[in-house]
Amino acid sequence: MTPIADNLDKLRSRIRKAVQACGRNPETVRLVAVSKTFPAETVREAIAAGQNVFGENYIQEAVKKTAILSSLPVSWHFIGHLQTNKAGHAVRIFDLIHSVDSIHLGEELNRQAKKISKVQKILIQVNTGQEDTKSGVCADDVPGLINELKRFENISIQGLMTLPPFFDDPQRAYPYFSALHELSDQIRRENPHRVEMKELSMGMTGDFEVAIKAGATLLRVGTAVFGKRNGGDR
Repeated sequence: MTPIADNLDKLRSRIRKAVQACGRNPETVRLVAVSKTFPAETVREAIAAGQNVFGENYIQEAVKKTAILSSLPVSWHFIGHLQTNKAGHAVRIFDLIHSVDSIHLGEELNRQAKKISKVQKILIQVNTGQEDTKSGVCADDVPGLINELKRFENISIQGLMTLPPFFDDPQRAYPYFSALHELSDQIRRENPHRVEMKELSMGMTGDFEVAIKAGATLLRVGTAVFGKRNGGDR
């Protein structure tokens, strides 16, 4: 067993225990292995160990990496801040974009997706901690943004994403995860048409078990899969 395969085995066990502890269906939680900065060959090791969903933060890196691995049955998610001028690359590569935070970006994704006859799945990034250093929409503004975005025929809003403030104690992140879940429920009640709200992207290496308890469906985990990258990682 390779180190990455061993890491994945241990991580899956932790995820399974966390899901069972709160009485959830294991099939409702998926691991997005954050492969940013790691080379294609390292990702290939994870694929060989059964991982099939990967998250990338940088468009140029993703273009090269996905081309190398294009023959493999892998789903690619974009989880970083997306510039509007990179929307065309994004819709060609990614099955799900986690970080839509403006009408301008949504409009451009819709336009680029229409060019290739694709309905691009997206999540709305919510700045639950209201931190100036992080992207995302204020929770109060999310319903209005969704009402604007849902008129676009070539994007499909699948749910919400958040990156809470960092805490040494992961339990302190729970209120931010729980707030995202509550916001998702609110939107589902108010927007029953063309807004599925089936995904909650939240939880990283240090706090994913808390995120599962709060209802996460997509866990964005890098370090626990691939080890530490240059500059560190959560």
